[in-house]
Amino acid sequence: MSDSLFRAEPQIHRFAVAPEDAGERLDRWLAGCLPEMSRSRLKQLIEEGNLESEGAVLRQPSRKVLAGERFVLAIPPTKAAVPEAQPLPLSVVYEDAELIVIDKPAGLVVHPAPGNPDRTLVNALIAHCGDSLRGIGGVARPGIVHRLDKDTSGLMVAAKTERAQAALTAQFAERSILRSYHALVWGTPQLPSGRIEGNIGRSPKNRKKMAVLQRGGKPAATGYKVLASFQQSRIALVECRLETGRTHQIRVHLTAKGYPLLGDPLYGRGGTAARLKPLSGPLATEIAALDGQMLHARTLGFRHPIREEALTFESPYPPIFKALLDKLGP
Repeated sequence: MSDSLFRAEPQIHRFAVAPEDAGERLDRWLAGCLPEMSRSRLKQLIEEGNLESEGAVLRQPSRKVLAGERFVLAIPPTKAAVPEAQPLPLSVVYEDAELIVIDKPAGLVVHPAPGNPDRTLVNALIAHCGDSLRGIGGVARPGIVHRLDKDTSGLMVAAKTERAQAALTAQFAERSILRSYHALVWGTPQLPSGRIEGNIGRSPKNRKKMAVLQRGGKPAATGYKVLASFQQSRIALVECRLETGRTHQIRVHLTAKGYPLLGDPLYGRGGTAARLKPLSGPLATEIAALDGQMLHARTLGFRHPIREEALTFESPYPPIFKALLDKLGP
């Protein structure tokens, strides 16, 4: 076992192979000795020359260990994150040493990218979490395991440690994460509940958009349930549950079925003027002024990556969403 505790300086860990572990792959055996680190990270450290045995550097993660062998692993200091820390307002729903759950406002970009180099959720998390970020891949940054579009509000979870990131990523891959979204859409689906399937990929007509494709794309499935139908305005409140996590999935699937989201600047512009005509003046004015889709990540549930307990969080509607619901009526 390791005889070293976490330090801000390079960490030196010393290990000895027990007889019952002989023949194990080196990277797999090390992962058992250091459960707080992912096997992929340990493999990277070995390949970069950070592991020694009897003074010799070892670079083969697949090498078999021998009974009684002794190893010294030097983990370099955690590097500062490339995105700078920027103290932006954050609505923290839950936080511990392993992860953080936040309620993202509409308008906040998740990750720095061309066109949005800073003032993102990642910048805000680096500032908020500070030294509690134990390093993802050796870098002091949060582990973003899923995303919300810029103008989609609601719940997100981010990892603060490598082991939390690996566990949460696995839950997303096995589709055991509960993700419930509420959307205000034009029209009411004919069936009160159902499942929308259709491969999603880049639109051949507009590269900025995604589309349901007959050929190519990636499989996608969205479950839905009509929560309320406002017949006079021909608007519905729909709950969507993601089975997969494709880019713009809910927006694309609902639009393809003829129920685009209110305010969607990319998928919901066609026919908006005609839809607004039957509405009362104040309601029509408010909907016409929307600058983002009415989509809210309402519920998020997952197993805690370390304690294994079930965690479920629910986010209240943001002010714009709630104001529209109030105007639409009971």
